[in-house]
Amino acid sequence: MTTVAVARDGADGHHRDIDAVGTEVARHRSMQSNDENGSRKKDKKKQKDKQKKKKRHRSEDTSDTGYGNDQNPNEYGDNHDDDDSLTARKKKKKEKKQKKKKRKLDNNEVSRSGDGGDGDCNNMLRQTHHRQQPDQQQHQQLQQHQQKEKEQHSTKTTKHKFFPFDYEHILAPMVGASELAFRLLCRKYGATLCYTPMMSAKQFSDEADRIINSNKTITNTAPSSTTASTTSKIIASSNICEFQTIPQDRPLVVHFSANNPTHFASAAKHVEHLCDAIDLNLGCPQRTAYLGHFGSYLLDACDRQLVLDIVKAGASAVSIPIFVKIRLLDKVEDTIRLCQELREAGASLIAIHARYRASWERTGAGARDGPAMLDQVALIKRSMPDFPIISNGNVITYDDVVANRKFTGADGIMSAEGMLDNPALYLPRLGNVKDDDDADIDVQLPLYSPLNGNLGKCSSEGTEKAIRKLQKKLREVEAIEKKVKQSGMKSINDDQRCKLHAKSKIHTELQNIESNKVSKHSNSTDGALSTGAIQQQTKSVKLYDLMKAADNKLILAKEYLSLVRVFPTKIRSVVFHVRRMCKGILEQYQLMEECIASTTVDEVELVLSKCEQYIQHPDTFHYDREKAARDMEALAAKRREEGKRKAYEERMTRKAKREGLSDLGYYLRIGAEVPTVDIITRLKLLSKEDRVAVWKKDHSQHCMAFHFDDGGCKRDRACAFLHVEANDGNEFVADDEVAG
Repeated sequence: MTTVAVARDGADGHHRDIDAVGTEVARHRSMQSNDENGSRKKDKKKQKDKQKKKKRHRSEDTSDTGYGNDQNPNEYGDNHDDDDSLTARKKKKKEKKQKKKKRKLDNNEVSRSGDGGDGDCNNMLRQTHHRQQPDQQQHQQLQQHQQKEKEQHSTKTTKHKFFPFDYEHILAPMVGASELAFRLLCRKYGATLCYTPMMSAKQFSDEADRIINSNKTITNTAPSSTTASTTSKIIASSNICEFQTIPQDRPLVVHFSANNPTHFASAAKHVEHLCDAIDLNLGCPQRTAYLGHFGSYLLDACDRQLVLDIVKAGASAVSIPIFVKIRLLDKVEDTIRLCQELREAGASLIAIHARYRASWERTGAGARDGPAMLDQVALIKRSMPDFPIISNGNVITYDDVVANRKFTGADGIMSAEGMLDNPALYLPRLGNVKDDDDADIDVQLPLYSPLNGNLGKCSSEGTEKAIRKLQKKLREVEAIEKKVKQSGMKSINDDQRCKLHAKSKIHTELQNIESNKVSKHSNSTDGALSTGAIQQQTKSVKLYDLMKAADNKLILAKEYLSLVRVFPTKIRSVVFHVRRMCKGILEQYQLMEECIASTTVDEVELVLSKCEQYIQHPDTFHYDREKAARDMEALAAKRREEGKRKAYEERMTRKAKREGLSDLGYYLRIGAEVPTVDIITRLKLLSKEDRVAVWKKDHSQHCMAFHFDDGGCKRDRACAFLHVEANDGNEFVADDEVAG
């Protein structure tokens, strides 16, 4: 023990001696470098003084000769003295650079050889002082550098170049599909910005004005005293054009179609305080857009000034950004010119659906059903590097998201089809759960009481009705449980099993309503947005749990249905979303047709419960070959019916081609005039024969059953005629198709 201690003490003493030598050498070197620095400063000062004197002499010489500043002395005689002085100065500069290089090399050699002199002392210094202390300093510097990189990365993800919100992962506007319930689901699973479905600017503005004016009359309020906050509350609670939003639905872009600057500006003003940007639709390719002259059919050169005036009107009317969504023109140069003109008119962002606007005869790349032309988006972005461009198209998986952005250089990615199949498309942007199983993220989840009507109209009568409905379901479950006790599980059918499975959920819903019943009016305060009993709440969710839920399409679909119960939408949209999310499961268990035939949210949920039961108990499912054959036959018939309209359009286009018409849509406009409300009212007074005669003359492409039969046309989308709402003028509600 003593020997070891002495050896350790000896080694420590030897190290202290080496450190002392190193310190002395370092002090000597620093004194030398200080002396050299002082002498260099003195030399520099002397050289500057000499140069000043020479300049004064030259100015005096030129003034004495009388040439002044306007004449060149070399024109009247040689100026060898100045040439000599210039060459001398150049030589001195060169010598200075060489000296600096030499000093740097000497310093590098000193640092490599340690802080001491030659021999064993240097070797010891390199092994102790130079290796130990600088290694610690380097480690600290590396840590500081990594910390700076983390801070820079965090600022990159929270602070965005053009807007104060994240616009990199976007849910596209979709008629009948990007409603509030679906937006909230997509936000939870990674979407950072959402668009509303397309709404007619004129229809929205007219309806909003009517509701606001009627509210002033009821409350006996002067127009000037109505604040922006009050107007926002009225609009948010009125379900105008099925527009719904809540505080958690941000950032939000409200998406309008328009062909009139005044209508667009008016609609934008109404929603300015309910969203973060207003978007003009210049991309809709639907037949209603063609007939109504909006969407992508405003992109002709003849309508360019109208489009720019609409953007200017919107930009001057509101304080939030104006966005524009477009499709590609026939030449990429024309699309670039369009984008530049939109920017000059006041657009703050352009989303490009990388397909062409017309689809009557186009096939392959750029067609409506073909691959998107991402190379053109890349060219547009390169031509406008300091302007936000969003790429839309060719995105099904998150790998597509990454590849699209890398290829185009776009500032963000917008997806429609990919999000319909997988609302959690953008979730991988939050990280890889394998790398960090305990990672937490904050997700905005709404705390609400279920509403049985429009948003913001949660009356006490409606709440009591919801409670009675849930209590009735519980009584049914109790009756089924009693039957099971008496006769066993074999005595009940599949529907009854699903109801048993839903018992805990019914209890939860009932408790939520009763717990929020007292405080349902607590949020309706002055200056705040009235949205029923909704409260802002941040809930910490583990990334692992979120990804686990995202992998189960049934869980996603059930979450969507729970949101639909709170924020109601058309059953057609509900069925559409569920069959897209759960397509594989519904087809596997032969429940697709049952899902499509559902007329209520309860029926859709029952279909999902059957799927869940079959997954948990595979032996309960038996494949029905006859049913499969019937479903195949029904699907083929449906496709034939739905193809009739497309076949008609193709025939009319071919006819125009044969006749050499430059306007291929000539025959598609004959009989395409949209009937107004007044026309429908007058035609209802006529006999059936007279009505048909007038209809064939002016509106032959429109469905009579849609306008005159009780309950509308039974063929729905299978109808070959147009289903366009009658309006006061050339405005439409384009809800006959789900459009990206």
